[in-house]
Amino acid sequence: MAALTTPSAQHNFLAIDFKLKGVDDRFYTLRDIQGEKGTLIMFICNHCPYVKAIIDRIVRDVKELDAYGVKSVAIMSNDYITYPDDNFENMKQFARLYDFTFPYLLDETQEVAKAYDAVCTPEFYGFDQQNILRYRGRLDASRREAIPEAKRDLFDAMVEISTFNQAPIEQFPSMGCSIKWK
Repeated sequence: MAALTTPSAQHNFLAIDFKLKGVDDRFYTLRDIQGEKGTLIMFICNHCPYVKAIIDRIVRDVKELDAYGVKSVAIMSNDYITYPDDNFENMKQFARLYDFTFPYLLDETQEVAKAYDAVCTPEFYGFDQQNILRYRGRLDASRREAIPEAKRDLFDAMVEISTFNQAPIEQFPSMGCSIKWK
């Protein structure tokens, strides 16, 4: 399992639309999940130890960001045939287990991950009100093991984006397992 880090945010990158099925059996587009003050798009999966180490904090931060007008979505793009822990039924169980309050979507063709140039799980994209990418980075300094009381990089970035429509100058790459391509 290769660990990768994400590239820096590409300025002027616009959020790309999609239509993906969620674990609630509904289909979602970018417009459906867009927040009034910002949108957080996350690429995660069920089996990644990096995701598992921070999933409780992802859920916490998403709930708290909702009060700032930021809506969130998680997308699973791994090849679930080769990695059955990431199949749709297991996605449903994972979302229930961690009490997701946001859509968890299956990118079966992997086209969305490719369009976003996603490289790993977890990976976080923070967009402003105009769907311009302002943050591409980590949740916090945790890697495969949680760091108690770590600075909330993603949360702070999304609050800044939703409040001032600008991104923090200092951004740190996310690190995680490579996306499992078909």
